[in-house]
Amino acid sequence: MTGYVLALDQGTTSSRAILFDPAGRIVAADQQEFRQHFPAPGQVEHDPEDLWTSTVATGRNALAKAGIRPAEVAAIGIANQRETTLVWDRATGRPVHPAIVWQDRRTASLCAALRAEGAEPIVAEKTGLILDPYFSASKIAWMLDAVPGARAEANAGRLAFGTVDAWLLWRLTSGSVHATDVTNASRTLLFDIRSQDWDDGLLALFGIPRRMLPEVLDCAAAFGTTDPDVFGAAIPILGVAGDQQAATLGQACFRPGMLKSTYGTGCFAVLNTGATPVVSKNKLLTTIACRLGGRTTYALEGSIFIAGAAVQWLRDGLGLIAQAEDSGRLAAAADPEQDVVLVPAFTGLGAPHWDADARGALFGLTRATGPAEIARAALEAVCFQTRDLLEAMHRDWGAGGAETVLRVDGGMVASDWMMQRLADLLDAPVDRPNILETTALGAAWLAGSAAGLWPDADGFAATWQCERRFQPAMGEEERRRRTASWREAVRRTLSGAAPR
Repeated sequence: MTGYVLALDQGTTSSRAILFDPAGRIVAADQQEFRQHFPAPGQVEHDPEDLWTSTVATGRNALAKAGIRPAEVAAIGIANQRETTLVWDRATGRPVHPAIVWQDRRTASLCAALRAEGAEPIVAEKTGLILDPYFSASKIAWMLDAVPGARAEANAGRLAFGTVDAWLLWRLTSGSVHATDVTNASRTLLFDIRSQDWDDGLLALFGIPRRMLPEVLDCAAAFGTTDPDVFGAAIPILGVAGDQQAATLGQACFRPGMLKSTYGTGCFAVLNTGATPVVSKNKLLTTIACRLGGRTTYALEGSIFIAGAAVQWLRDGLGLIAQAEDSGRLAAAADPEQDVVLVPAFTGLGAPHWDADARGALFGLTRATGPAEIARAALEAVCFQTRDLLEAMHRDWGAGGAETVLRVDGGMVASDWMMQRLADLLDAPVDRPNILETTALGAAWLAGSAAGLWPDADGFAATWQCERRFQPAMGEEERRRRTASWREAVRRTLSGAAPR
């Protein structure tokens, strides 16, 4: 069959579009960064118009680079930064407030108050999540209270809520579709992952009118058709998934026990647990990996707030590197005798600690410490956090249940130094795939398979290829010493830590 698939991957710091041919090969790609807004400490916002214009621009540019007519695109798949929250006027399409990004911590006090009232057990039971500002519900509640008149408008049915996928669907279809997929819905703190529906009790808890919410569909479904003015043709939108779930699909982690970790702005490790949700005893999240043909696959997820964002900090905050690619080379030049540790709790610590009040810290500084040692500490922090997540997953999933091979993707994995250090500190093999843009690939597979162009899950899994496997080479004593330094640094960084 003929026909191309366009993947729109709207991320936290950039939007990208990748055009795939019917055989699943990348034909063209385009990417645009957009501005990050930090109105106050712990607050992170995006201009919703930036999310829209950068997505459309990259899609158009990818088509232009490939010399492909829009009519030759058979389907569009969307992957998106999850939890980021938008509320807009249904009549005008105008957002009532800037998008509040998943990293934002402004609702920590609201979550703490609900936790003190004893709400967290029922929230965890229904959603698989924890009561934390990371998720969408408290952000919606904050907007309704902070924006004058917003609550009355919402109660009257005049406002719509959506995560970024729903915002893009609304704009792509000129306001004719208000929908999301089950993976994005499962990250709002408002969706019961067992009954597969918005939960009235949770809506009442956060004071959110049900009529604000989008329709929830499978990951591969008919999400509408683009307005011809957007790309030059009416193109069916047939796949939607949150970025981490899309990457899990792009890594072909279809079997229970398969494990992937994505290294973008944050780091997200996802373990396929099959048809049964596994309740974590180690502060991991129980979430939906995908729903295809009405059949749900669940996962355990560990979320790290700062991964590639630490490299951005090296570049933009400290000026230690000119471009992100320089971080591995600089880290490789670090003095091996210096034991510098960075705990990158710039917006709190995610799993398995979930400490919204923790803040970043550097330990082990001496007069000899320079840019190379700080760069190494920033990259090693991502590795140590991954180790913490995998150890928690093994405890939840059972001994020997999770595979010891980690499939990785995202911008950071292009660094050989970073991948070798990850294998060393995990003491486990790390597989880097041929196609690093697995988030876009997963979104494309959803759309392409729904269009009848791409194979089913088994056929797609057979096409997955490893570009390089990194085997651990660090000695056990050094690994143990470095891990102990990391754990002590984290202990001293946690907001409730007692001094020794």
